[in-house]
Amino acid sequence: MTIDLTALGWDADRAAHVRRRGGRRPGRVARVDRGVCTVLCADGPVRATLGGAVLAAAARDLTRLPCAGDWVLLGAWPDGNVTVEAVLPRRTALIRRTAGKDASGQVLAANLDAAAVVEPVHPEPDTGRIERLLSLAHDSGARPLVVLTKADLAADPEAVARQLAAVAPGVPVLAVSAERGTGLEPLRAEVAPGRTLGLLGPSGAGKSSLVNALAGAAVMPTQAIRRVDGKGRHTTTWRALIPVPGGGAVLDTPGVRAVGLLDGSAGLDRAFADIAELAAGCRYGDCGHDGEPACAVREALDSGELPVRRWESWRRLQRELAHESGRRETRLAAERRGGWRSARRRAARP
Repeated sequence: MTIDLTALGWDADRAAHVRRRGGRRPGRVARVDRGVCTVLCADGPVRATLGGAVLAAAARDLTRLPCAGDWVLLGAWPDGNVTVEAVLPRRTALIRRTAGKDASGQVLAANLDAAAVVEPVHPEPDTGRIERLLSLAHDSGARPLVVLTKADLAADPEAVARQLAAVAPGVPVLAVSAERGTGLEPLRAEVAPGRTLGLLGPSGAGKSSLVNALAGAAVMPTQAIRRVDGKGRHTTTWRALIPVPGGGAVLDTPGVRAVGLLDGSAGLDRAFADIAELAAGCRYGDCGHDGEPACAVREALDSGELPVRRWESWRRLQRELAHESGRRETRLAAERRGGWRSARRRAARP
């Protein structure tokens, strides 16, 4: 079995890293299972464990562990083992905050050209979730999209898409039906040769059905909608890079119940570009939008131009970012103090 790496995004810049690192075999990570990577190489898929240099880098920063979408360099050993010896620099990275107390990040997907926030039209889209995931998508560096799935279950899906455009300024909002194969053409352009489309959304949003529709085959398991509440069932429990016939790839992420923002203030500003634009019109540059004179944001709230729900969503995410930024600084300061103490102990040894 041979794989066209160029169709998956391999190019001259990435090839230069191979020449600089001694001709290691390149490949792209399709999935990771408990530290074992399935890597797509020119001569077919390979299972590889993590090499010493990668483990050492991850010990300092967990975001340096390989993930689906990464380009890596492999080493082969006389005993037949294959190891990931290097992770090539990421051009984009979808990172969420982990649930632990250390305020660290987890890379959900790497090297995406477009990041689609997938939200079902039925029974009703969750606008707050779309705003949160769009902040993550903007901050990744990939081109953000909103994809409204299960459009065949809505009376007027295009009307829903137009309404949701207000919570996704400057971002395409597409209504699609994987079941009927409608609305998929704009998405097919995102999985052209050399391009990767990432899908981010909750369980039951229809991401796996979307992958199957784009791939033209049943490559991901799907579940029927529950009759009780109209919601889909959780199916995907891993991140998987799926090559698409004719070139390109789709990266399906598991259904995320909660996505914490790490320190992506730039992504939040872009996701709420309408509020950022209003704030630029305030009289004072440091306006807190809480009773100051000539506050453009308060005026927009009073007139109804800015919906209260969207304003509250922005404030909630801003508070979350400020809190996480403080936690992160505390952790980094503790690490610096720990390193200084360790250096003093080493210097004091006879």
